[in-house]
Amino acid sequence: MAKASRSFQVFAKPISSHCNLSCHYCYYLKKGELYPKSESLRMPLSILEQYIVQHIDTCADPVILFSWHGGEPTLLGIDYFREIVSLQRKHQPRDQRIVNGIQTNGTLLNEEWCRFFAEEGFRVGISLDGPQEIHDLHRVTKGQGNTYKEAMRGYELLQKHRIPSDILCVVHRENVNHPLEVYRFFKKIGAQSMSFLPLVEPQPQGESGVSPRSVPAEAIGHFLCAIFDEWKSRDIEKIRVEMFEEVARSAFGQEAALCIFRKTCGDIPVVEHNGDFFSCDHFVYRKYWLGNIQETSLVDFLESPAQRSFGEAKWKTLPRFCRSCEALEMCYGGCPKDRIARTPDGEEGLNYLCPGYKRFFNHCKPFVSELSALYRQQSLEGQVSTPEVRRAEMPPKTGRNDPCPCGSGRKYKKCCLGK
Repeated sequence: MAKASRSFQVFAKPISSHCNLSCHYCYYLKKGELYPKSESLRMPLSILEQYIVQHIDTCADPVILFSWHGGEPTLLGIDYFREIVSLQRKHQPRDQRIVNGIQTNGTLLNEEWCRFFAEEGFRVGISLDGPQEIHDLHRVTKGQGNTYKEAMRGYELLQKHRIPSDILCVVHRENVNHPLEVYRFFKKIGAQSMSFLPLVEPQPQGESGVSPRSVPAEAIGHFLCAIFDEWKSRDIEKIRVEMFEEVARSAFGQEAALCIFRKTCGDIPVVEHNGDFFSCDHFVYRKYWLGNIQETSLVDFLESPAQRSFGEAKWKTLPRFCRSCEALEMCYGGCPKDRIARTPDGEEGLNYLCPGYKRFFNHCKPFVSELSALYRQQSLEGQVSTPEVRRAEMPPKTGRNDPCPCGSGRKYKKCCLGK
């Protein structure tokens, strides 16, 4: 079978938009309206196997990455995920490795789930917006109840079982004003990997601007700069911050890992519960529905003119104002979903977050220049050994007498070394 011509990551939605929570800003909750009310939003095992087989057959990389999203995928139950792993093993090529990732709100995790994740090598993304008073503002139950305690219980179980976890923090109008409080809270609970996702909610069609809870455009720049300064001075080899690693990649002349900062996109489509293929997680609308994997193969969708056109439109529709920007090669206009503003000369298609992103990227320029110079110098000398370069290219190594990375407070040699 033909392989994809480039790397890709599919957001598989085996439970569609079904969730046990009702977070105020969730953009996926209403996607179930695309399907008849009588239709189950649970992916049948027959379609699940088709998807797994096609995903494996399409991937040419040494590591085949599966990303399970929702809604809330743990609503499927642990036996469903045992079936996923079983099907993957059944079809796994001998020369490729399979890695699973799952995004969850954490409230349904228990000992059984975490033992399973640990045994099967899952990487878990968990949604936390900061300390309790911040987290509970928008991340609520169907009855508008608080979720912090349940989410933290799930996170602590992940920590207990030493499961690699990425914190996903939505940055909105409230927590954007408390950057160091949010960041230090995550450090306090032992987070070693975190991502900050700015909330941008356009007003309904016919109205201008964004929702009251959206992050102010300038404020996201101040938020990122404040955290970056602390990370750079104290945590550069200890904590992975996705946005800051993007900055480091630009110093090495590497393409952005995040699709929002690439010149073109279209490499992170969605496969819905019934096999429907959509061009992007943020564009699950009928306009961007390309078909169903039961009728057209995944590789054909990925290589199709329609999907290519979707990805190339990111660059082709970039305003002139952006093309002459000093931060162009670090930003490329951001995510197309956020291009709802106008340039100073009135051209449509400017990213709403432009003022904040520009402030942040300009703030990072001295760091990028220094890192780039060090990298070039050490490459010429045949070695690359600065802390910044090591952190960007490989996980940090822990010395025998260093504090254990598990957060126990004990020395590495007396804690996790050798386990």
